Amino acid sequence: MFTLPTALTWARILLIPLFVGVFFLPDQTLVMPDKNLIATVVFVVAAITDWLDGYLARTLNQTSAFGAFLDPVADKLMVAAALIMLVELDRTSTVIALIIIGREITISALREWMAKVGAARSVAVSMIGKVKTTAQMIAIPMLLYFDPLFGIDVGFIGGKLIWIAALLTVWSMVYYMRKAWPELRARKAI
Repeated sequence: MFTLPTALTWARILLIPLFVGVFFLPDQTLVMPDKNLIATVVFVVAAITDWLDGYLARTLNQTSAFGAFLDPVADKLMVAAALIMLVELDRTSTVIALIIIGREITISALREWMAKVGAARSVAVSMIGKVKTTAQMIAIPMLLYFDPLFGIDVGFIGGKLIWIAALLTVWSMVYYMRKAWPELRARKAI
């Protein structure tokens, strides 16, 4: 429970209030472009700790059931906080946020149930899930930063990518549900 990888996961969770709070500072304290930059940096640092805690857990042989539970919770909390802030800032659609957050809750519950019945392997992370996550993790920082960067309209590109991420989100949810369907029918869960 107190390994380096788990500490990094806890740090990711503790970054959420900082990440969200920066947008609520008065404009006299911090102008919006600076808020955007700070929030983007915090989100990217959190994303890096997500990769790093998994790498260290495997390398240092410090994997644990608690860490395996906490890591995806931290990821989902950070993404949900980011999406809610992006809706609040009118940088993405409420529909996008509902699709992505709703899918995360649904698939998490499905995975928990499948693990309970001993069929967790059928809903293990797939390539489509990884592609969805990649699109999402590129789109969110772009939408957080939002301002043009080196003449590139980062907000526009991020807006298109988050729609792609939402479509991949639906596709991956359908994929996981289809993988779980035989188990759900066999156990008369439907």
